Amino acid sequence: MIMVDRRRRALLAGGAVLAAGLAGVLLWQHGARPTVAFEPPAEDICIVPPARVAAPHPYDPASGLAIHDARPIPVDARCAVCGMYPARFPRWAAQIIFEDGAAHFFDSPVDLFLFLAEPARFDATHRADDAAALYVADFRSGRWLDAHEAVFVIDSRILGPMRGPDLPAFADVAAAESFIAEQGGRSLRFGDIEPATVAGLRDANHRHHTH
Repeated sequence: MIMVDRRRRALLAGGAVLAAGLAGVLLWQHGARPTVAFEPPAEDICIVPPARVAAPHPYDPASGLAIHDARPIPVDARCAVCGMYPARFPRWAAQIIFEDGAAHFFDSPVDLFLFLAEPARFDATHRADDAAALYVADFRSGRWLDAHEAVFVIDSRILGPMRGPDLPAFADVAAAESFIAEQGGRSLRFGDIEPATVAGLRDANHRHHTH
């Protein structure tokens, strides 16, 4: 009899856990937020492909930031191009902020340039001309830089978040040259990054991309 009771209690407990899980799924599907804070998986891979057209993150007037200031990356934000979690890559991340204050976040400068090349593939409501500000993270410090003022390095030995060649960014030529002395490559300014350069980086990342 004791053994039967134990089995019955175990079955009841298992049923309660299952019911709680199903309730959580239903709450999520109907718009309610879970009480547990979101955290991306430890191994940042794309298990589910991102939506073909991504919704931008709206400006939050309560943030204390000006509408076109660089902003912290939400931990649950996904790259508008590849679907990875940019918050996991603070030395590589990039962001675009539009005139209306909406923003997209990217796990690396390559994806920012891919977005600028074909914005309609990733956003149904904004064009590249709608951009008010472009930011990239300083590879050394992680602080935000105006992408138009940054110095990028191409053809280095360092692989980006997509496990392929990328464009680490630096605040000035001296910092970029110091990196080049360590890791190879050559420096480029924003205006030097042509469509053919972006296409080559895209293709190289597709060859190296394993998720």
